[in-house]
Amino acid sequence: MSMIRFIAIPTTLARHYQTGGADANGQPPEVHVSDGDGTPCRHCLQNVKAGDKYLILSHRPFPAPQPYAETGPIFLHAEACERYAETADMPDMFRKTSDYILRGYSRQDRIVYGTGGVIPTDTIPARAEELLQRDDVAYVHMRSARNNCFQCRIEMHEADWVV
Repeated sequence: MSMIRFIAIPTTLARHYQTGGADANGQPPEVHVSDGDGTPCRHCLQNVKAGDKYLILSHRPFPAPQPYAETGPIFLHAEACERYAETADMPDMFRKTSDYILRGYSRQDRIVYGTGGVIPTDTIPARAEELLQRDDVAYVHMRSARNNCFQCRIEMHEADWVV
């Protein structure tokens, strides 16, 4: 039985963005209408349905700016949605893509060199668990293999995290 957990962005942060709060660049999120093709919400970890409004914003999935704190675009439902439960089950929306980048980070929120790689989707749980067995890896980011966009965080156990 896997001990990893796929972790979406916190609800408080999603609500901040959904109510027009500034993104990581200090700008309000952009509002768009989904065509139903590949608009993954980072809070419920489901694709935004065609015709539904969504947000595009700059997100930094780290507690503070520093050289390794990557910032990039993410999508969110424009309306409140339920956060994906922290579970070992990989969200279905991720299974529609062949591979993702996994990268380990230290307790100091720094990239652990040698941990990053493009991983076939069906082996993500095993690779994440392998990385999280290391003493120097506190958590893993799952990112788009095509655009490096943050998808979710993976940890060995349930944890509350703040960004």
